[in-house]
Amino acid sequence: MENENTQQNTNINPKAEETQEWLKEELEKLEESNHGEDYPESLKFEEGKIVYFNVKFAEKFKKWEGEDVVKRIIPVIDEEGNEKVIWLNVKNPLYQEIIKAGVEGRTSFKVLRTGQNKETRYTVIQE
Repeated sequence: MENENTQQNTNINPKAEETQEWLKEELEKLEESNHGEDYPESLKFEEGKIVYFNVKFAEKFKKWEGEDVVKRIIPVIDEEGNEKVIWLNVKNPLYQEIIKAGVEGRTSFKVLRTGQNKETRYTVIQE
């Protein structure tokens, strides 16, 4: 039994050469994930809390493409006046609401997040 446990531990050992190799590659990808551009900190949406922000529509939103996803990087100013960004999937209904509001000339938003993971929903609160 002890030999079996020792064998299992070698399979999960993060110091093993192969493990270190792929972990280093993954770390490099993460460090390069902003594609060489420095973006402000992401705006955080917490479950059950209303987040206030203003969208900066002056420039076209930057695009980020993953394997099966396209996101827009939306520059915003939070309620403390800090510049941040929101990374939104273009299929997210919140993205469409922000675009429609921009066409109407509206730049300020109050958004409530509910749920987690696939059940996450964003509700724009109208004033």
